[in-house]
Amino acid sequence: LVSAIPYTPAQGQRLLVRPELQAAIYPLLLDRAIQLTRQLGCSGFHCLFPLPEEHRFLGQQLLSRHDCQFHWRNHHYRDFESFLSRLNAKKRKNIRQERRRAASSGVVIRRLDGHSATAQDWRDFTRFYEQTFREKWGMATFNYEFFSAVARQMPDQIVLVLADIEGRCIAGALMYRSDRTLYGRHWGCVLQIDALHFEVCYYQGIEYCIEQGLELFEPGAQGEHKMARGFLPVRTKSSHWIDDERFREPIARYVQHECAAVSDYIATLAASSPYRQEPSS
Repeated sequence: LVSAIPYTPAQGQRLLVRPELQAAIYPLLLDRAIQLTRQLGCSGFHCLFPLPEEHRFLGQQLLSRHDCQFHWRNHHYRDFESFLSRLNAKKRKNIRQERRRAASSGVVIRRLDGHSATAQDWRDFTRFYEQTFREKWGMATFNYEFFSAVARQMPDQIVLVLADIEGRCIAGALMYRSDRTLYGRHWGCVLQIDALHFEVCYYQGIEYCIEQGLELFEPGAQGEHKMARGFLPVRTKSSHWIDDERFREPIARYVQHECAAVSDYIATLAASSPYRQEPSS
């Protein structure tokens, strides 16, 4: 039994309780979740990417598992150049070179929301999305109808970045935004162009956050290569209850060792920060 937003490795509210009722209701929700897990014959209950206060409560009774993502934080940058000025010289030079290589290919970037994206734009993006799964031997879960429906129902939360060359749309990335955060979700292309992935998935998102005054950019799971582009390691957490007592203890020992390994990993990465001076929170 899983409490999560499907296909979305991003932190959010998992226990829907008003703040003043949390102390009384959280234990009832957890007890009922465990009861339901057993009734359904499930092996466990898993709460993925909960809010910090939810994880603190769940951690009193459930196993806590840690992992690492890479996030970009907006430190009141005026523009993209002011962001670059905070990086060390090597990383700053590399990003400028990547952006020049993408631009010199003749690519034209379009940044759209749900209002401005056309039906053809969504057909093109669906094609890119499906191509990514064909290349990686996965299954494309979403389709054109889904993407176009989301654009109609929440147009102001859509950020669709498309890349055209000679009038032909050849790549795109879909992101979603809240009042403070940009979330990178899907990417795909039908023509490989040097550094285009970095431009569409990372640099356009960073520029958008600066222009819109968003505080945070979460581009998705994994990817140490993001550090060279201004993203820093961040610990993520989840909570787990295992029904079978024979497995509960060995799994608990494993996640304890894993948590320590994640701490070491983040500390090692932090020592290689791309910034000249670590930005203050």
